[in-house]
Amino acid sequence: MMRWNYRRFALATVGMACMAGVASAQTLTMGVIAGPESIDPHFTATGTHSEALKHVFDTLTHSGDNLQIEPGLAESWRIVDPTTWEFRLRRGVKFHDGSDMTAEDVAASIRRMQQLSGPNPTRIYVRRVQEIRIIDPHTIQIVTDGPAPTLPNDFIRLFITSARATSGLTPENANEAFNSGRAAIGTGPYRFSSWTPREQFAVERNENYWGSRPAWGRVVRREISNPAARVAQLRTGQVDMIVRVPAADVATLERDRNISVLKAETVYVFNLALDQREPTPQVTARDGSRLAANPYRDARVREAIDLAIDRRALAEVAMEGLGSPVSQMVTPGIFGFNPALTIPTPNINRARQLLTEAGYPNGFRMVLNFTNNRLPGDAGVGAAMTQMLARIGLEVQAAGQPAAVIFPARARGELSNIMAGWGTLTGEANYYYAANAHTNNAQLRLGAFNWNGFSDPEIDWLIQAANVELDDKKREALLQQVGALWNEKRVVIPLAAVASAWAMRRDRVTLRVGRSDEETYAWDVSPVSR
Repeated sequence: MMRWNYRRFALATVGMACMAGVASAQTLTMGVIAGPESIDPHFTATGTHSEALKHVFDTLTHSGDNLQIEPGLAESWRIVDPTTWEFRLRRGVKFHDGSDMTAEDVAASIRRMQQLSGPNPTRIYVRRVQEIRIIDPHTIQIVTDGPAPTLPNDFIRLFITSARATSGLTPENANEAFNSGRAAIGTGPYRFSSWTPREQFAVERNENYWGSRPAWGRVVRREISNPAARVAQLRTGQVDMIVRVPAADVATLERDRNISVLKAETVYVFNLALDQREPTPQVTARDGSRLAANPYRDARVREAIDLAIDRRALAEVAMEGLGSPVSQMVTPGIFGFNPALTIPTPNINRARQLLTEAGYPNGFRMVLNFTNNRLPGDAGVGAAMTQMLARIGLEVQAAGQPAAVIFPARARGELSNIMAGWGTLTGEANYYYAANAHTNNAQLRLGAFNWNGFSDPEIDWLIQAANVELDDKKREALLQQVGALWNEKRVVIPLAAVASAWAMRRDRVTLRVGRSDEETYAWDVSPVSR
């Protein structure tokens, strides 16, 4: 059973102490790279969306500084039997409209997530839920489709919305209801105030929050996707702090006596995913004619692409030092990380030989799709990858696009590859593998992010076994086997882990911690007393 450790209460108390003598410091203005895509917390699983809306909506469990699971709206939980978890809910919690939060709201939130779909569906966090039993207003039992050892981990993204406020909403009208504020009723430390898409998201302090009173009366998350503009607004004092500082500016800002910088390693890993469908839309012969087969389906072609990539150069040059080469899709410290896997060494001659053996001695023409605004360094990594693949004879067209454009295109099946980042936010490798490496299977609720048609019976079996294994050592071994096989298949090629940096006006705010999931919360920011 998990019990509340009062960490959040202690932190909030520290924040309150810092408020002494700083009555004017009521508004925190943050420069962020991206904001929510809707005010509906269940709309998408995108990290920047979740990060913003955690200020308004609480989750059933919380993710600590090191991604450890902590109590949230559930103050404790236990295993009743191999397929039943029981969660005890915090008493006295009120929604922003003054109504009580109960087990009915938790049940309604789970059902919403199960029904919604989209380019990044949040239903992956409730995919194991088979039945919901309301024992009393503060006790709920979740029956799963087999033993589900990581259910509390999944529930760090189970946002609790008001059953009353969401009653009758459909996928067609939900966004309007939330965006207008009508359904934007949570239990979080802040109330929804306003949102201008692609501009700013503002919230006001919830004076009746179940935890300690937040330090800031108002928080404004200003979207500044252009890195240079983000830095400029920090320097001129238009914002109190910025997140995801461009790597090129870190050293300069560290030398600025008006600015403080905090850096941290994250769980995000840049990777290149290759389409396994036949045909694939963005690959042709060099003369533009159609190829007889999708070259990415050939293991020799995938290995050639892997050997063309210099991961150390990506981390040190393209990411300007804010990264590190990786051997797999999860970082050290994540449960299921496989220490036996090594970082590949680039080999251009061998890569060219493999392409020849596969029947492409002159290479082929391809589009390289990559995000250019989601994580620090993604645009630079995409551009560098274009040059690296050209060295083995491929004709590569660089296609960097905002995440809001590229992810829906991927979901529609329009892409032949994508270079983007993935963060194992729940602290367990099965979060990534179950969603990406397993065959897309709606009945099993696995492979939700497997857009490229990959399927391997052995990997599927291992993932399914890990899904239900309650013994931690056995589950870890299963996940490490999945990692080794996934690397061997090279359908998704891990590239580099992302480090991140935050910069603040030294005379205004301090940030308590740089989180490994990159999320930045107002309650971790304190005003500087004068």
